[in-house]
Amino acid sequence: MVDASEATVDKGTDWAAMMDIVKGQVVQELGWDEDADSSISEALENELGDPLLDEETDEVVDAVLLWWRDDDGDLIDGLVDAGRNLGDDGSIWLLTPAAGTAGTVDPGEIAESAQVAGMVQTRSTRLGGWQGACLVAGGNKR
Repeated sequence: MVDASEATVDKGTDWAAMMDIVKGQVVQELGWDEDADSSISEALENELGDPLLDEETDEVVDAVLLWWRDDDGDLIDGLVDAGRNLGDDGSIWLLTPAAGTAGTVDPGEIAESAQVAGMVQTRSTRLGGWQGACLVAGGNKR
């Protein structure tokens, strides 16, 4: 298996636009580790003009960037924890290593975990060596 951090990433990709992240929003980043794609985090910070908030914040956020790997624990708990600071119309971008790479999370597990956590997946997109799933609270169709 290939490590997600070794995947080729197009530095010119507008990650913020792909994730509907715009200036003025507040974004929290959870689960970042050495294998995470820092170009995605940096692109969001460039768009926002502010650093991403970490797990220590108690501020209400518009979006959460949640890096998750298969061995990170219970995904349901991770999604519930990620949603603690999320505003009513906010979204969680669950980033998991792309298929065929170390740490891949089965799409069925993502769908089931999101449902149990009271969320629905509104879309899915490839973000470099990571697969992004946009999750919102069950009643929101953002």
